[in-house]
Amino acid sequence: MPEHVSMLMWFGVALPAVLIIACAFVLAGYRYGLRFEIRRRPVPGLPALPPQPTSGPHREYVELSAAERAAFAGLMRQLSDG
Repeated sequence: MPEHVSMLMWFGVALPAVLIIACAFVLAGYRYGLRFEIRRRPVPGLPALPPQPTSGPHREYVELSAAERAAFAGLMRQLSDG
């Protein structure tokens, strides 16, 4: 140990280093334990929400007349040019 460095200075360096390492180990252990706890815990449903449908709405299809198709094609040409 160098002579110009007091014990209090060494303690001021060593104590935070030891605390940081200890916190890292504790947090790693907590995360490791939490990971298995989450996998084992069943996912509760939300009783306030009604059951949601699994499929979307039915598709609607409308036949366009020839004039409507031509108007739509003209609109698409105008939008693509601009």
